[in-house]
Amino acid sequence: MSLYITGDASADRLLEEEPLALLLGMLLDQQVTMESAFAGPAKIADRAGTLDPAALAAIEPADFEELFRISPAVHRFPGSMAGRVQAVCAAVRDDWDSRAEGIWTRGEPTGAEVLKRLKALPGFGEQKARTFLALLGKQFGLAAPGWREAAGPYGAEDALMSVADIVDPVSLAKVRENKKAMKAAAKKK
Repeated sequence: MSLYITGDASADRLLEEEPLALLLGMLLDQQVTMESAFAGPAKIADRAGTLDPAALAAIEPADFEELFRISPAVHRFPGSMAGRVQAVCAAVRDDWDSRAEGIWTRGEPTGAEVLKRLKALPGFGEQKARTFLALLGKQFGLAAPGWREAAGPYGAEDALMSVADIVDPVSLAKVRENKKAMKAAAKKK
């Protein structure tokens, strides 16, 4: 498997190899481009020297926020997003034995259970959780029964609605086009 999300091969490789990086990339995916959001974990790892959730959660919040502000910034809202990243890292440390993949693998959960676990994380609402569930199913081989149904429209095979559907430059362009159309339609309502 080879992800194509950030446009940076090493950042994409980190997302493939480190479940916490993938989870944090999804967390950061708001009010910035997908590429920027999913490149964020590589910046965090480089600047903090680790992607260990316990270590990241333990960094003094003001110091962690400073890591987000170094140019190029991890996120356009460094204060709030640094706090959310630390909150997710604390949840992974406390509830999942510092293993992010436990959220979608521990106890052979169904798709509905994985969705419930994702929604329990700080910063993961319904849409973000469904999108991430679809990403796990479509690109990481998640075998949880019913994951497509739990992911809702994001789970559809040819959805081209989210990061879950990006596999190359063509699909990236189509996802962007569809997102733009969905935003325009939402504004008309």
